[in-house]
Amino acid sequence: MSYWLYYWPSIPGRGEFVRLALEEAGAEYVDVGRDQGAGAVADMISRGGHFAPPILADAHESASHVAHILAWVSRPLELAPHDDRDFRRMHQIQLTVTDFVAEIHDTHHPLGPGLYYDEQKEAAARRSASFIDARLPKFLDYFEGVLSRNPDSDEWSVGRRCTTLDLSLFLVMRGLYYAFPNALAEIDTPALDELTRRVAKRRRIAAYLDSERCIDFNEDGIFRRYPELDRPNP
Repeated sequence: MSYWLYYWPSIPGRGEFVRLALEEAGAEYVDVGRDQGAGAVADMISRGGHFAPPILADAHESASHVAHILAWVSRPLELAPHDDRDFRRMHQIQLTVTDFVAEIHDTHHPLGPGLYYDEQKEAAARRSASFIDARLPKFLDYFEGVLSRNPDSDEWSVGRRCTTLDLSLFLVMRGLYYAFPNALAEIDTPALDELTRRVAKRRRIAAYLDSERCIDFNEDGIFRRYPELDRPNP
């Protein structure tokens, strides 16, 4: 089955969560924004079916919102647990990832995306300090527990095999190491670190990360490296 991914062409952003799933599964897909430009993405939005990208479409339907898209494609891509209860748990935790990503984004844009970072630097510094002190360790401790308490595997978050949730946690950890390396160094995350290394070594993921299809993190996406928002250098 072929898919069409609609996302902005110059940033990894939220589209990367979907892209990693398609790459891991070896799925055929067209990266519309990168092939046809941002105008093609804007045109898809203007049709009224979706509020914002990422949007994923096949020959029959389309879906938006990362967690919703991943719930839709995880089974046909063989990136979901076999058990229905585990599937629902995977989706529940994916929604928690969605909450976490929103809080990460708001560290550099606490007053909203309508203002440039330079117009809200003071508020961003306060928001980031609170995030690092309270929210970052709380979320990471929860995801550490998810990995350590999986009764079916000591390698994956839910069930016995790699799922879209594992790929999402991999992306979040890579993004955090880019944006907040000093803060992350203060938090003990052995299970998440091992998961990140394990996913990076998977054949298709490793090939993708080494390809031109993979865009580096930059200061236009979710995960941004502003040293003044991180802990000071040790």
